[in-house]
Amino acid sequence: MVLTGVLVAGSLSAYAAFYDIYGQLDQEAIDTDAFGDRPSQVEGAVNVMIIGSDVRTGENADYGDAEGERPDTLIIAHISPSHDGATLVNIPRDSIVDLPQCEATDDRPGLPPSRDMIGVALTLGGPACLWNAVEQLTGIHIDHYVHMDFSGFKDMVDALGGVEMCIPEPIDDDKAHLQLDAGLQTLNGEESLGFVRARYALGDGSDLSRIERQQEFMGAMAQKATSSEIITSPTSIHSFLGAVAQSITTDDQLNVDTMADIAISMREVDMDNIEFVTVPSGPAPEDENRIAWHEPDATELFQAIAQDTEITDVTEDEEEPEPAEEDAEPAPDVAPEEVQVQVLNATATQGLAAEVADELTMAGFVVTGTGNPEGEVPTESTVLYGPGQEGHAEAVAAEVGGISVEESPYLDSSVQLVLAGDWTGMSGGGTADESGGGSAPDAGTTTAADVDDSACS
Repeated sequence: MVLTGVLVAGSLSAYAAFYDIYGQLDQEAIDTDAFGDRPSQVEGAVNVMIIGSDVRTGENADYGDAEGERPDTLIIAHISPSHDGATLVNIPRDSIVDLPQCEATDDRPGLPPSRDMIGVALTLGGPACLWNAVEQLTGIHIDHYVHMDFSGFKDMVDALGGVEMCIPEPIDDDKAHLQLDAGLQTLNGEESLGFVRARYALGDGSDLSRIERQQEFMGAMAQKATSSEIITSPTSIHSFLGAVAQSITTDDQLNVDTMADIAISMREVDMDNIEFVTVPSGPAPEDENRIAWHEPDATELFQAIAQDTEITDVTEDEEEPEPAEEDAEPAPDVAPEEVQVQVLNATATQGLAAEVADELTMAGFVVTGTGNPEGEVPTESTVLYGPGQEGHAEAVAAEVGGISVEESPYLDSSVQLVLAGDWTGMSGGGTADESGGGSAPDAGTTTAADVDDSACS
């Protein structure tokens, strides 16, 4: 989210005003030399570790009692000059990993080498410990870190005048302090915090489901921050950046010149070039309430970030699918994680596209958005595909079951699943994950431009 602020900073006409805002930042010295051998850097690329902190002291005490501090959200923001964009990689906070040793500090006890949730590194060792752990686990060189708590997040949203979101059905979640009616609405800071933190009243209750909602919100927030009403108003820009500065802690090397360089490189970036990716993962074998990274997909994603290569390249070397049983339908030639599909609702059932999109996501498909079809409404549910994408369409049709595929000259590398009046539900399942827990799509990628409110219509 700090990238949003940095992006907007490029529009400030007075450098002195930026220095004034920068003076409000809290900074912490991080001795990266103590990490030992570190991953190599790619010239020009910048990787920022963003920590959304769950700490229940001070202004955050209203959110319940909990000892210590945990990363409620953990993101690696990769800014790539060679690709004219940015990729934000969500690391599930419930990930079970092998943590390196961290020395004790004045206010943290430290920890020995251990296998635990990744957030333990922050709780027991602080930001420097988490920084080192993320580098060792991913092989990605982290250049800077940004740390924000609940109150800071609320202040940033309120400085933007709220963020518009589509709420498909009413929400009542006491744990997240959230009560919302269904429909398109502008969420204030308190409501936005509840929306991105809610876990049990929305989705399937998993950390992976919550990450998808956070990515949707960040896309909407990025669009609001770069909208004309913010960009053209010096008062709005200064208010937003002031909220950013007062809301975050950074390492002491993230100085004004570095922020200005990032702002310049991000200023002309199209929303299609800001991608949100979740580490390929699913329920851990030792505890279904925890997350395990899927290999080799997770490593391939990390390598793409570390080497500043296209993320779409990480699925090129897929393993051959296991042979289907003799009596079963033949498996599609294209793996679900290779298929980008948009779900369009041509029925009168509100929220149907979102429901089907969730089922496809759980099966491993990369859902790029939901909405309603334009122009003539079809009478039969169909999978539409562009030239050379027939295999991708057949993979979707096999998962859905009992649906035809049709080539469309208006599509390129994506596939559209159009739900019409004959839709009776998904009856296929030929590619679904039958492990019991349901997993996130491997390296599933969405962009800030994918935010679509048409599901509320």
